[in-house]
Amino acid sequence: MKNNHTLIIGGGIVGASLALKLAQAKQPVTLVDASPERTAVDWADKLQQRDARVYALSLASIKLLESIGVWQKITESGRKADYTQMQVWQRDGIGELLFGEHDDKCNDSTAPELLGSMVEPAVIEYALWQCLHNPSITDYLTVIAGKKVVQMDWQGSQQGYHVTLDDNTFITAKLLVGADGRGSFVRRQAGIELDTLDYKQTAICCAIQTEKPHKATARQAMLPTGTLALLPLADITDEDKFNPQHWQSIVWTLPRNQALNYLTESPRMIADKLAAASSYELGAIRQIESIASFPLTAQQANSYISDNLVLIGDAAHGVHPLAGQGLNLGMLDVQVLSEQLLHDFARSGGTLWGANQTLRLYERLRRPHNSLMMHSFSALNWLFAGELAQLRPIQQIRNEGMYRVSKIKPLMRLFTKKASGV
Repeated sequence: MKNNHTLIIGGGIVGASLALKLAQAKQPVTLVDASPERTAVDWADKLQQRDARVYALSLASIKLLESIGVWQKITESGRKADYTQMQVWQRDGIGELLFGEHDDKCNDSTAPELLGSMVEPAVIEYALWQCLHNPSITDYLTVIAGKKVVQMDWQGSQQGYHVTLDDNTFITAKLLVGADGRGSFVRRQAGIELDTLDYKQTAICCAIQTEKPHKATARQAMLPTGTLALLPLADITDEDKFNPQHWQSIVWTLPRNQALNYLTESPRMIADKLAAASSYELGAIRQIESIASFPLTAQQANSYISDNLVLIGDAAHGVHPLAGQGLNLGMLDVQVLSEQLLHDFARSGGTLWGANQTLRLYERLRRPHNSLMMHSFSALNWLFAGELAQLRPIQQIRNEGMYRVSKIKPLMRLFTKKASGV
């Protein structure tokens, strides 16, 4: 097959976003996705159903998606739920954090500012699929679906990689990008080791319809068993739109054995336990759908780069979901890597692509930030959940900390800005 500046392994949201960004900049790129190709009919069938999972897209992620034409298609679909407030509270404690709260003293004539938007994975993926098939970039982008990489051979810094697929075809590329998720084949084949942390927790996720509307607010209860997130979902049926803002995505973190026991119970029993755990913040739960679960771990690659190779997204790092920042960190990887690649290419007069100095700068810009986020989320999880978190001194520190932080408006605005990623 043809030579490329870049070969991206992994056609998820992060990998596809980078492929689109580079192709739109007129850089030759091939995207290999192990998932089979979907037709427009396949997408229509998939999007008829509500997904219990949702991504909390930050303003920075929205800005990136907008720059490549994807956000416009998401907006046209109507399948997004914007949120203007984030509410965080702890059970049996004092203090509540309300991010994005409208300050009437200063801005009584303005509407609440957008903090982000909740979007189902398939909605983002479909918008990306549409943009990837835009005729304007076909000269620069090749998408190979339903194929897996079986071998990677480094040919030296000048040639890059020779990659073999499971149908015995091969691709050569100056730069190989691993965007193939937490179990990254690219990372393992490159011999990059991984630091992991098992929280011994499992998250139950589902979609629920609540008695009270969510009012464009993302909520998170910090419970002794773990965090409970209630995230707004888009209204997709005529009935939903007639009585809007009652559907939400749930991520309920529990000790692993407790979660597995709950999953053996009836949906109605799970719904009742969930409503009680939230202290009936939005009243009773009327419906519950698409109950699933996943174990919680954090991980960080010891290096994001090697010669002619770079890792992005979950292939490089994975964090606890308590702040909903996993995808947003991956999208920041895309933004920084694409900027550095294109900047150095232009600065060198079109001779440098994926050079070691470019990749090292990307790693310096992203790995410390991602490490800080990972350890911060781990510390928050430790502070609120588990046996040590229930000791009286720890409870007093939490209570006093949340109360004082909630009273410092400049600090609250700083936290809001950091969460937005801009």
